[in-house]
Amino acid sequence: MTVYGFHASHEQISPRQLLADVQLAEQAGFQAAMCSDHLEPWSKRQGHSGLAWSWLGAALATTELSFGTVSAPGQRYHPAIVAQGIATLGQMFPGRFWTALGTGQYANEHVTGEGWPRKEVRQQRLEECVEIISRLLDGETVSHDGLVTVDQATVWEVPDPKPKLIAPAISVDTAVRGARWADGLATVNQPPEKLTEMLDAWENAGGAPHRILQVHLSWAPTEDEAQAIAYEQWRSNVFTSPANTDLRVADYDAVSEEGVPAERVAGAALISSDLGRLTEQIHGLASLGFDAVYLHHIGQKQRGFIEAFGEKVLPQLR
Repeated sequence: MTVYGFHASHEQISPRQLLADVQLAEQAGFQAAMCSDHLEPWSKRQGHSGLAWSWLGAALATTELSFGTVSAPGQRYHPAIVAQGIATLGQMFPGRFWTALGTGQYANEHVTGEGWPRKEVRQQRLEECVEIISRLLDGETVSHDGLVTVDQATVWEVPDPKPKLIAPAISVDTAVRGARWADGLATVNQPPEKLTEMLDAWENAGGAPHRILQVHLSWAPTEDEAQAIAYEQWRSNVFTSPANTDLRVADYDAVSEEGVPAERVAGAALISSDLGRLTEQIHGLASLGFDAVYLHHIGQKQRGFIEAFGEKVLPQLR
């Protein structure tokens, strides 16, 4: 049976409000949650970006939900620090926490003052970090010299069970590489044929059976409201690689201030006032082969979405 979860968007909502939102989501019937891990939002219009690791401790302690986050070790975060964070949450909340490890975005990583490596180098750096993090979570003392450097690191709080390390991917090539090391795949809503191609490639590469889908959507009582929310909040998020990894916040705002057609935003999110239609669309994506689906209402006010989906959508999806 597919698990339906709530996505907590730190870029769009203050951590105080987001904590209340995820607690309400649990009461409404969401079975799990995940969150982003950004230093900066995608746009000044979104205007937030709490530290995911601090927030996760509070969220796990005040709900019974399982949680995951998407993080990027190697530049802003040293892999030993990421391993310690994973281990600490895994030790306090056994079996309830997972982490997707990706190559990151310049908007978050530029603060170190280091240059921004090309994609292939970032991918190699990630794979080094994954091996380091996994070994640390196993209780090993690790030294490493490569694209990252580690000197005799040990994480003393070894979690049992070991939290899952998930491969986030938007492209087939990234999914295939992630299948070598990951405990599962995480991706976002795309046309069904593209998702099917990715899932097939993941399976053919020997990928683990755990498959996560994040669905961006905009719902409101009227169609005009749903469209307006999506355009105001999400038009900075429609760009593909390399733009979505290599720009800063001011750049996202500049390139999306004018000229992003509403149709392009509609291609990046499900937008509707019709709960029945959204239910069918979400079910159709889930049925492609995902065992966990996290719903992200891309508006900044979550209560109406949570209550409406808890009453009308989640019971139908199940």
